[in-house]
Amino acid sequence: MEFFCELCEVESEKWCCGQRVVSVTKERPFVLVWVRGVKPFIVGVLGTQLLQNLKTSKMVFNWRDATIKCATMEEIEAEKSLIEKSVKERMEKAIDSVLSNFNSIRTGRSNPAMLDKVEVEYYGSPVGLKTIAQISTPDSSSLLVQPYDKSSLKSIEKAIVNSDLGMTPSNDGEVIRLSIPQLTSDRRKELSKIVAKQAEEGKVAIRNIRRDAIKSYDKLEKEKKLSEDNVKDLTADLQKLTDEYMKKIDTIFKQKEKELLTV
Repeated sequence: MEFFCELCEVESEKWCCGQRVVSVTKERPFVLVWVRGVKPFIVGVLGTQLLQNLKTSKMVFNWRDATIKCATMEEIEAEKSLIEKSVKERMEKAIDSVLSNFNSIRTGRSNPAMLDKVEVEYYGSPVGLKTIAQISTPDSSSLLVQPYDKSSLKSIEKAIVNSDLGMTPSNDGEVIRLSIPQLTSDRRKELSKIVAKQAEEGKVAIRNIRRDAIKSYDKLEKEKKLSEDNVKDLTADLQKLTDEYMKKIDTIFKQKEKELLTV
């Protein structure tokens, strides 16, 4: 189908007046306008009389008969910013998750974070140990657990015994003391493999976040809100951000591995 532009008096299927004309049908009665190389989803909705002209091989498009519905550049920028913000927040959470997993693995030195994943049955509900007790480090080889409610001592003791920490709690009726046993060489290597697996899981999470963001950009392109070049630029920026967070995971993994293998 050909179109005739009253402004420049040129028949065109592609460009006229610096604007791009796309297919117009009864199901999709609009034209798409490019602004500064970016598709801003500007839609001209044709009137009833003009729709009837679709029966002919040529159509006269009069801008005075069109109703314009726009998504402004500010709105498009807001959508892009929302995607970028979501990506950074999710990647930060992925890093936090890796750090939390690393901290729960003992290295032969006392660290309150070692008990982060211990859950205690408290009044019929599982709760994190650190929410019902104060955890401190009297020295480099022991932990002290002081519950806010002394009636929870036995439950805390049971939870620690049932955990995979490999520590035996000492309950004196007031507090619980934990001695951190030295790791054997074999155990250090075993834990190092666990840490490597957790680091890789963190990287997979980062890649999945990148994939989701690319899908969001592709969706904006299909909606004619972004050009192909815009998507390429945004994808390149996204890859740089992804590489940055991958390096963060590598850094904290190497630090943890060094702690585990250092006697």
